[in-house]
This record gives sequence, structure tokens and C-alpha cells, in this order.
Amino acid sequence: MNDAASPAGAGPTAGRTALVTGGAVGIGRGIALALAASGYDLAISYYGEEEQAEEVANMVRSRFGRSCHAIPCDLTEAASPAALVGLAVRELGRLDVLVNNAGVSRFASVRKLGVSDIDPLLHLNLRAPLLTMQAASAHMIERGIRGSIVNITSTRAERAYPGDAVYGATKAALARATQSAALDLARYGIRVNCVAPGATASREGEAARRWYDALGRKIPLGRAGTPADVGDAVVWLASGQAGYVTGTTIRVDGGLIVPGMPEDVRPEAGYGWGLPPAD
Repeated sequence: MNDAASPAGAGPTAGRTALVTGGAVGIGRGIALALAASGYDLAISYYGEEEQAEEVANMVRSRFGRSCHAIPCDLTEAASPAALVGLAVRELGRLDVLVNNAGVSRFASVRKLGVSDIDPLLHLNLRAPLLTMQAASAHMIERGIRGSIVNITSTRAERAYPGDAVYGATKAALARATQSAALDLARYGIRVNCVAPGATASREGEAARRWYDALGRKIPLGRAGTPADVGDAVVWLASGQAGYVTGTTIRVDGGLIVPGMPEDVRPEAGYGWGLPPAD
């Protein structure tokens, strides 16, 4: 089997390439670094985080000896997803793995939602991944690349929380879209899966650290997740070790949503995992 037709991640990953959207900060940064550590050359997109994106790119080059191209991109614009994939292919030469990580969260009661609360999340969290999947898969099919697409969803796609109608709905829709995309692309050897993080310590600062520590005590495995936890799951799904896995979602949440509603009526037990700390 020649290289162009081999599964993404089969054998050594030298020469493999990946595009990570929203790869400058938080979970996206963790994914980018995990892929680089596994031998991937990268393109990462960012929106407004130029300094952080260049920091990630420099880290990839100096620490792992891989190339990394930081590409500014507003994925809420309809033409941007396809253009981003085109730029990534031009910089990298080919594309083996696409990771749709870029997204935004917003809490608001359904009683108070406006169009400005809804449209940005629909465009970034759902429309953009659909369009990048379309463009990336067209490239993979044309080049005979048996690639891998990983969409970052959320456990909030499965478990409802107050004020989470829009974000939770977009992530649930992306998980469902992933299943259909997996069927559409299976004949070409392209696998499509999701990773669903739970509460992940992606914010910085002392207030955030205290919140994550408190939250970790309510999670079965005893801590909040990290961007590296999510990155490791993405690397596995992109690899040949997951070569028979498609159309599925892997939770990376420490068991957060397994128990359901806790049978604990004490006020201090709280409800769910609550709202994140304010910026």
C-alpha cells in the first residue's frame, strides 16, 4: 500500500500533517502539541490570538522539530472554512488529519436569547465544521488519502444544563452530523469521529484554578480534565490503532456525566457542574 492510500497514523507519523482549528489556546493548543509530539506537521487557525498562536508554532518547531503554520481565520464567515483548508494544504503539501476544535460557548436563558446570541454559535460551532469537512474530504479523496477527521464536541451535547440551549444544541448537532459524515466518507477510507471533553481546565488565573479544583472533587476521577487529556484522545483516533473506529464519540470527562443527577439533597452537593467562572 502506498503512502497516499495508507490510513492516517498507520506506522510512523513522520510526514503526516494535520489542521487544528482554534489551535492557539486551551483545548486546541493541547491538541496541537499532542499531534506535534506524535510527529505531525501542523497548521493551526486562530482568531484574534496572534501572540498565542505564534507561541504554539514556535513551541512545535523548537520542542518537537515539526513545522507549524499559524493562519488567522474568522470561521464565522461562510467562505472561510474552505479557504482555510486550501491554505493549510498549500503550506503543508497535503492534509491527513482535520481537527475541528474552534468553537465558542455562551450561557443565556432561552427567555433572553437574541439573534446575536444564536447566530455566531451556529456559524462557528456547526456550519464551519461542516464546511471544513467538505473541503478537507474533497482534498483527501482527490489525493487518495485515507484520512481522519475529529470533531470536538462536548458532554454538554448529551447532558442539559440551564442556560445552555444554544451551545449544547450545536454540539449535539455536530455529533449527529459526524455520524452521517462517517457514512458518506467510509467508502473512501476516511474516518470521522468526535471527542467530547467534559469540564476541562483550559482557563488561566487563580480564580479559575480554584473553580477547577472545587469542580474536580465532584468528578468521579477526582480532577478536572486538561487539554493534554483531549489531545491524547485525538492522537489515538487519528492513528492506525483506531483504524476500525468511525462514527463514534469518545467522552474525555473523567466520568463527569456518568452518575446523572446525584441522589444527594444536601445544599452543598449543588446541581450539575454549574457555570464557569466569569472572565
